[in-house]
Amino acid sequence: MLAPEQNWWRPMGRLEKTWLTLALVWCIFLTIMMPLWYYMGKQNVPTETYRTTAQQFGATVNEFVTKYQVGEETINGITLPVVAPPPGSDAYIRASAWQWYPILQLEKGKEYRLHLSSMDYNHGFSLQPVNINLQVLPGYDYVATITPTSSGDFTIVCNEYCFVGHHTMVGKIIVK
Repeated sequence: MLAPEQNWWRPMGRLEKTWLTLALVWCIFLTIMMPLWYYMGKQNVPTETYRTTAQQFGATVNEFVTKYQVGEETINGITLPVVAPPPGSDAYIRASAWQWYPILQLEKGKEYRLHLSSMDYNHGFSLQPVNINLQVLPGYDYVATITPTSSGDFTIVCNEYCFVGHHTMVGKIIVK
């Protein structure tokens, strides 16, 4: 076995010092930006979360659909209810084996409390093209206060692998 030289380290050269300084400056910049973006970026995760069960949340979603259903629409060969809650109210979407339920119809410029929960697996709520991303876990009711700022159809994609039918898990929010 060979022992290292007495002075196995060497003083840093100019290039190594430059890269080390650059990395240190970048780390400091990111450390400062994280709290700034949290407070000023307006893309914060929901701060309201409640414990629930699949049965409780599922029953709440069913009552919500019964009360505010305004039509039906087909996505991936499955007919889903279109639900239009009044502005300022609670809106519910549940994630279950490869389906977002129901389709929401919201009004532009009006505030809603969006409740999300999963009936089975971990799912990822990704609202496209605005790029809002949330984790949706079973046993929790996540509440996000949202105000749609533009009209159109927005796609909900599951961005957390949830087994075999993951690629078919697509939902919709319509803003009028």
